[in-house]
Order: sequence, then structure tokens, then C-alpha cells
Amino acid sequence: MLKAELRNTYKEKRILLSSTEKNKLDDLLLIQFQQLPIDIPSMIMTYAPFEKYKEFDPQLITDYCYFKNPNPAIVYPIINIIDDTLSCHSVNDETIFKLNKHGIAEPVDGLPLFPEEIDLILVPLLAFDAYGYRVGYGKGYYDKFLKECREDVVKIGFSYFDPVDVIDNINAFDVKLTYCITPNANFTF
Repeated sequence: MLKAELRNTYKEKRILLSSTEKNKLDDLLLIQFQQLPIDIPSMIMTYAPFEKYKEFDPQLITDYCYFKNPNPAIVYPIINIIDDTLSCHSVNDETIFKLNKHGIAEPVDGLPLFPEEIDLILVPLLAFDAYGYRVGYGKGYYDKFLKECREDVVKIGFSYFDPVDVIDNINAFDVKLTYCITPNANFTF
């Protein structure tokens, strides 16, 4: 399938999830994350969920990471709507967030960091394929950002649904995930 078709299909599939189904799937995603063969690093980039589309809330993951390693720095992206890029900003308990033009919470006063400083990135997605490529919301923010990161950065996506066989219109700008977690399995790429 093409990215546009997958984007529409998986937005709809997520919107149709009941709150009870979504909560159960969230718990299963956390359990699967706990099975990954990784150490909790010192610099983790996460994201605020796109609630309009019932996106997975990675707060469950960052809470678990704090439990396993109480000292990681947590980083959030900020979208630059002029050039469709992301910057990353460290946050703390006092950081104020506000909604951007897409309705996604972003830090207002976080400390800017370089992409190369990040060890692990929780990457939003709508769908993914058996080769580790993902479909996002269509602006390419994350693919551009991931190209600026270290080659060894761990990139993890979370999906309520199994992978599609192949995304037909992958291009040179697309960046593969390291892992994608579903409620029933972990995929390594």
C-alpha cells in the first residue's frame, strides 16, 4: 500500500478503538517494551501523543524508564512549521507545555539540545512495514530529524496493529526503526 492509503486506514482504525481496548493495548505495549534487550539510556526523546488520533501515549514508557534508571534526561520535539523540521528540548517537572498548531503539546521553555546527544527516540507512527519503515502524519519531521542523529541511536515505534508487508513508496529520505513494538510482539530491524 502507499503511504497516503496507510495513513488514512490506520487513522481510522485507531479512532475506532474504544477506551477500554486502547487501555488494554497500551498495557500490552508496555509489557512488550519491558522485554526489549536494551539498557535504559541517559537521554531519551519522547513525544506528546496526538490525542485526536488516539496515538499511543509514551508516558507509560518514560515512567518505566524512570523506574529502571531514575536519572535519564527526557527530551521532547518542537516543530518548526516554517521549514518542517524538529528541534529537541530537555524538560523537567517545571516545564510548561502548550499546544502547537496541530494540537500536540510542546515544551515552551525546554533546554535546546543537539540531535547527536540523544540515545533513544520513541518515534510516533500510524503504521509500519516488515522492513522497519514507518508511516507518520506526512510532513517528514521525524525522518529529517533522525538523519541528524547518531547512527547508533535506538529508534522505537509503537503500533496497536501488526506490520503491513511493505510500504510501496519508500524513498531515500525514510529512516528505518530499530524496533517496533506491537501488543503481541517486538520487531527488530
